[in-house]
Amino acid sequence: MQINTTAMKNLPYLIALSCFLVFALSSCEKDDTERIKGENAVIADHTIATEDILRAIPEEYINAARNDLHIAYQHTSHGTHVARGMFGLPDYKSGDEDLFAISNNDPQAGKLDFRDYAMASYADGGDDASDLSRNETAFIQATRNYLDDPDNSEINVVMWSWCDIAGHDVADNYIPGMQTLINEYPSVSFIFMTGHANKDNNVGDGKPKNQADLILNYCKENKFYCLDYYGIDTHDMDGNYWEDAGDDGNSSTGGNFYADFQDSHSPGAGYYENRSSPGGSVTFGAHNTQHITANRKAYAMWYILASIAGWE
Repeated sequence: MQINTTAMKNLPYLIALSCFLVFALSSCEKDDTERIKGENAVIADHTIATEDILRAIPEEYINAARNDLHIAYQHTSHGTHVARGMFGLPDYKSGDEDLFAISNNDPQAGKLDFRDYAMASYADGGDDASDLSRNETAFIQATRNYLDDPDNSEINVVMWSWCDIAGHDVADNYIPGMQTLINEYPSVSFIFMTGHANKDNNVGDGKPKNQADLILNYCKENKFYCLDYYGIDTHDMDGNYWEDAGDDGNSSTGGNFYADFQDSHSPGAGYYENRSSPGGSVTFGAHNTQHITANRKAYAMWYILASIAGWE
């Protein structure tokens, strides 16, 4: 057997080069993963969804989120809590019109690029991808179709909302579907969601609390982002938990705790009025009779966006 002496002489160099390339590639992958996922899970629950927390976020990260993030959001009625809360926030207090400026399907410089009801029309023929509660896996291909469209190349944040999470296969459809998309689109940040609360019907197999636990545990374990609808719906402004609450801050044992809070405050001092669109008409989140629920979910959303933009 003939030995190539030149190759033998270069062997140490080739080994070193190979090791360097493996290290460099793994480092790049790690850095990208940490950028998308963050060093810790970001769970925007009732402890996060407060005005005090919102005002404590350094403005540089709010500015970075507003200028650098491009969000595709798909939902039906219950999902309006986030959108309408975000559309109303710029009118809350002095300076908010610039700090929390937002557009709706109309990207504008200096405003958060928010694309509401973005992905349903991208579902494969015959599939209903209006939200996560319809065809349970339709959101996966609809998201692919949307992100693969060159017209949506700027999108770097995706979020889907539930209608009613009760009875759906979160463990076998939603969580694996989200993980598949996260793996396929490493430059996009995906925000998980728990489902809204159902009055007097939250606990048990397949019900909102149990489903929320599955999602929250997965996000905590894997360092993902999650907007915790269930946690916000079931905790009053003092942090008390009402397991029997519904999505209107209504509890058989705790009364209407969000309506009570709103009645003891005034617009501009303790809460703000949600809007149907940026600068649009005043409206509650769907299925709500008060503004607090959507206010809190908007606070939670901005917390997540600031985290995606680099705030730990």
